[in-house]
Amino acid sequence: MENIKLFESQKIRSSWDNEQEKWFFSIVDIIAALTDSNNPQVYWRVLKKRLLAEGNETVTNCNGLKMVAPDGKMRLTDVADTEQLFRLIQSIPSPKAEPFKQWLAKIGYERIEESQDPEKAIDRAMENYLKLGYSTAWINQRLKSIEVRKELTDEWENRGVKKGQQFASLTDIITQAWSGNTVKEYKDLKGLKKENLRDNMTNLELVLNMLAEATATEISKENNPKTFADNKKIARKGGEIAGDTRKQIEAQTGKKIVSPQNAKVLKEDKNKLKE
Repeated sequence: MENIKLFESQKIRSSWDNEQEKWFFSIVDIIAALTDSNNPQVYWRVLKKRLLAEGNETVTNCNGLKMVAPDGKMRLTDVADTEQLFRLIQSIPSPKAEPFKQWLAKIGYERIEESQDPEKAIDRAMENYLKLGYSTAWINQRLKSIEVRKELTDEWENRGVKKGQQFASLTDIITQAWSGNTVKEYKDLKGLKKENLRDNMTNLELVLNMLAEATATEISKENNPKTFADNKKIARKGGEIAGDTRKQIEAQTGKKIVSPQNAKVLKEDKNKLKE
């Protein structure tokens, strides 16, 4: 289960391993947060080479895990669990080292809390979005979209769709069918690079994206697709239904729904309302 954690507003890609019951964190994201390096990948390559030469077992035991890269694709990245990170941090000179260690300990404790009370996970997601400057109305919509997305990906897994490239392909089909843009085209329109597309959608864009994904989920449940080709047809159909709704709204309002507005603009609009 991939996730995004925030350390001082810095996004840290993370993944919870149910079997091992531990968090794994992207090392380059950690380095970026601790060092403010313009190129954390290079920083990590140099540090990794030095530690390996020293016979550091922590580096030897670090795993590779596929996570969403800046280009939106699933790419292999070095990850470390909490214990490994505590050791690695000792080799990274940073005034943020101690606050980061406290943050790691807090993340571990929160996971225990969330397993006992899932509602806490929702509350923390709300807190993180508020810290990033989003409005409460937008956050409520975004949290609902996460639930709808999870239902869809669960359905895909039940139908034998593979995570990674196949998930990305079906998402691309749905997005293009309802918005008229591939995910890449949509992100280009909004001036995005590594940012999450849904985190940069307006309320109405989120609603239509949810409609497309929820519709695809229901059609899949009714049709029991057997092949990836069948899943592609269903993804397209779900997107087209939401796309028809988009066109009807645009015809009534005279305004385009798919917008170059991104998170920065959304936050600026929120601040204007406060003034």
